Amino acid sequence: MKLKGRNKISPEFSMSSMTDIVFLLLIFFLLTSNSPNALDLILPKAKGKTTNTQQVSVSIDADLRYFVNENLVEQAQLEAVLIQELSAQEAPTIILRAAESIAIKEAVFVMDVANRNQFKVILAVRPN
Repeated sequence: MKLKGRNKISPEFSMSSMTDIVFLLLIFFLLTSNSPNALDLILPKAKGKTTNTQQVSVSIDADLRYFVNENLVEQAQLEAVLIQELSAQEAPTIILRAAESIAIKEAVFVMDVANRNQFKVILAVRPN
């Protein structure tokens, strides 16, 4: 009498669980990776107010003049003035107020100065 075993091992391998794991890892690494060249830019809501009172304001008007707390500053001296103003603060923050008509490269110049010196930048916006 010939008895057959009922427990057969299937030689097929299902890849669906492996692909799920790969896609989850891909999404995880895409969401958690950050760009090393990114600027620390905080965009406030138009209706909200900031609570930090130790901020320095940098304004750029339509004539490309730079102001630090309403004091006119040359573009070449901007970094030195900001370092002097923010040296005593433990969390230095710059509020950037740029006129609507200026080129983006002028605002990026201020953001680059802030990035080199680890200052945070808040871009001031007009309320709706």
